Amino acid sequence: MISLSLKNQIKSFIESLSSEKGYSANTCRAYSHDLKEFAAFINKELFSGKNKNQNSMDNITSDQVNGLMIRGYLGFLHKKNKKVTIARKLSAIRSFFRYLVKRGVILDNPLESILTPKQKKTIPVYLPVDDIFRLLDSIRTDTLFGLRSRAIFETLYSSGIRVSELAGMNVFDVDFTKQVIRVLGKGNKERIVPVGRKALNAISDYRKRLQIEAGIRTDENTPLFLNKNKGRLTTRSMARILQKTVKECGLLIPVSPHSMRHSFATHLLDAGADLRVVQELLGHKSLSTTQKYTHVSIDRLMETYDKAHPRR
Repeated sequence: MISLSLKNQIKSFIESLSSEKGYSANTCRAYSHDLKEFAAFINKELFSGKNKNQNSMDNITSDQVNGLMIRGYLGFLHKKNKKVTIARKLSAIRSFFRYLVKRGVILDNPLESILTPKQKKTIPVYLPVDDIFRLLDSIRTDTLFGLRSRAIFETLYSSGIRVSELAGMNVFDVDFTKQVIRVLGKGNKERIVPVGRKALNAISDYRKRLQIEAGIRTDENTPLFLNKNKGRLTTRSMARILQKTVKECGLLIPVSPHSMRHSFATHLLDAGADLRVVQELLGHKSLSTTQKYTHVSIDRLMETYDKAHPRR
């Protein structure tokens, strides 16, 4: 049996997520944070009241962790965390111990009898078609930054990609002829997504104005969207720009860049798009992730039922 400290085992696990599964740096960082928090709790449980010189995560091994300790940790989390947060942290711990069993570090998984807490299903926030059009059409395009805003949000709604995927795109990821964009999604998985002519025209107008005002050529493979210092525009900046645009437009619904993605999926399903096609467009690994958007289409389902069922 391998006997490494819990600290080193966590480090090895995080490295495997990056090298073997291709998880992004942000995902690996989140796993690492959750597991280190868990290890700190176990450390406190094991060495509480004992010699302080022993009180180190270097002294803990995974075979010292049992189901009772994990239940204690869940009880600790319940005092200050939402169910969705607890479920995420438990998922990280579960994946970690499965990794240890698979590698032969431990024989039994201490989480076998522990269930993930049931979460309340939330309906994604989305905008009706009229509000989306109102929002996009309200953006003034008489300035460089206005053109940039229009291009950003036209692209988000037209393609349904994540804001992080849009922020990571370069000029050569856009194929104006084929009307598609190349997207690098979660786990560094690449996919090709169609994009509408309005979004492509908005991108083209922005890049042409950028060449005139900032001297950045349209045929250079620079980041697609730039900040005022000619660096890559961040997801946080995109969210901030959207909030300002929503406020100026007068919409009362709280809107985030992810709401554009929700709206994209909902509107496609409302128009009769196949669920698996929407899954591919969104880059979802599991169909169950995409199915949450079917809940917001209940009005369309009821309308169809009322019209079609012979004995309602």
